[in-house]
Amino acid sequence: VQTCALPIWPPSGGFLKWGSSSAPAFLFDENFGGMSLRRCTPVDWEPLMRAVAKVERDLEARVEDLGYELVELRWGGSKRRPQLQLRIDRPDSLPGEGVNVDDCAVVSRALEAWLDEHEGLSERYVLEVSSPGLDRPLTKSQDFERFRGEKIAVNGDGVLADRATRLEGELLGLEKKEGEAEAVVLRLANGDEVTVPRSKIRKAHLVFTWK
Repeated sequence: VQTCALPIWPPSGGFLKWGSSSAPAFLFDENFGGMSLRRCTPVDWEPLMRAVAKVERDLEARVEDLGYELVELRWGGSKRRPQLQLRIDRPDSLPGEGVNVDDCAVVSRALEAWLDEHEGLSERYVLEVSSPGLDRPLTKSQDFERFRGEKIAVNGDGVLADRATRLEGELLGLEKKEGEAEAVVLRLANGDEVTVPRSKIRKAHLVFTWK
């Protein structure tokens, strides 16, 4: 037995996004709620890490086979009770007109049988499937073409386009120049058009407006 600090995963206490460069580090104790010193025993994370990697590798194809699009996957919870939060949509659907409760139930039932087969993933896992919502995340290149003309917000860890860390405006599309990284083109409220490299964007999502 050793005395150690137990880190909550992720450090913010929320969820870790699909494709994050950080490896999941679940809690040692599912009832643990923050940083503290307590006695704990070393834990073998390898089985869980392998299960997480396999799920992330195959999940998108599984969802697509069911006729839906995987918008976002986030991991959270603990080693004993991991949580998977999925946001799904129908390909080419309009904002707010995609999936419904029945669609989420269909995907949930289909994925549960598949997840149950993964060794290393606790049988007490929690799967949550929902629609992308009115503030649908924009996570793929095709999203920035698909929702051209919609109002979106982009957030960065630093200042974007010499303006602010958060910009909001009409999405004009994705700029792809040979030899350069992809960039999102926005028309701001004052009419200015700005170009923001995708690599500088931490988060992008639709902004709902009443029409």
